[in-house]
Amino acid sequence: MDNRSDPRRRWIAAGAAGLVFLVAVVVVTVNVSTGLAQTDRTIPLLSLPDIPAPAAPTTDASSPLSATWRQPADLPAGGTIGSVRIPATASGFSARDAQVYLPPAALVPDAPALPFVLMMMGQPGDPDAGPIAAVLDAFAAAHNGLAPIVLVADQLGDPDVDSLCLDTAEYGRVETYLEQDVVGWARDNLNIEAGRDAWTVAGFSNGGQCALSLALRYPEVWGSVVDASGTVYAGLETEPEVLADVFGGDQAAYDATKPATLLGKSRYPDTMAVFTVGSEDSVMEPGLKDLSQTAKAAGVAVTYYEVPGEGHSLEALDGGLTEAFGVLASRLGLGPQ
Repeated sequence: MDNRSDPRRRWIAAGAAGLVFLVAVVVVTVNVSTGLAQTDRTIPLLSLPDIPAPAAPTTDASSPLSATWRQPADLPAGGTIGSVRIPATASGFSARDAQVYLPPAALVPDAPALPFVLMMMGQPGDPDAGPIAAVLDAFAAAHNGLAPIVLVADQLGDPDVDSLCLDTAEYGRVETYLEQDVVGWARDNLNIEAGRDAWTVAGFSNGGQCALSLALRYPEVWGSVVDASGTVYAGLETEPEVLADVFGGDQAAYDATKPATLLGKSRYPDTMAVFTVGSEDSVMEPGLKDLSQTAKAAGVAVTYYEVPGEGHSLEALDGGLTEAFGVLASRLGLGPQ
């Protein structure tokens, strides 16, 4: 059966439960207060390939990977997903297992180092690599097996809590977890390229806000950002409570964390940003469109794309990610769109 015709897919609201991979049994439950379709599933721990020793250069190091890669005869038809446990050494943050997507080119002997994507899903929701894996499997099929390696991390801890993607006394050191524990683990354990031009931070809904905020606070790490249907700032849905409980009523301190404030204080001349949203998403679309213009004024190379006919749905995420990686393909060295 074509999942895209399944009406349950359109029940996805603030976080995408997503497509399911490597699962024998799937049980779907519905949160009636949010309309979120959630899945109870087990994703096996991923056995990561060894990282090859650096080979002696035989081609111009400035050449994009797509120019030097030769698709082997035994290239798998699709990628694979598995879960990984990331120690919260620096942060102490209590995160759920992350998931990794390895594209076909990562699964062959002597695999090349590939671009890296850190992604966060919505709230409530799970660190589910299914949606981006489906998009990147299609991308890889059109790019000789090449696609980024993706690590979908948990920025929430508790799926019912908006952690704000910040270091706070209330919710833990989430920013430290993502930028030190997760990034450090990725560098040590994944066969990924070095350098910000090969690194993208991405997210959907709550995760979209988180991704944009990290890109703006750590421009030396992230060369590109994908904000798919993201909230315009952390805690938007519960702003009075966040202001009182997290910032002690200090409006200036709260405002200082918002992407629009960061964009007003600094310029980002070598950052690419792709903002995507469903054309029928009346909650997210106006703010995200305005934020994309604010980013453009700050020097960001901006692409803004509305997924036709979609609201705050998994289809909007699918369409947004498809557009985003088409835009980013050349920058990531993976070939034309």
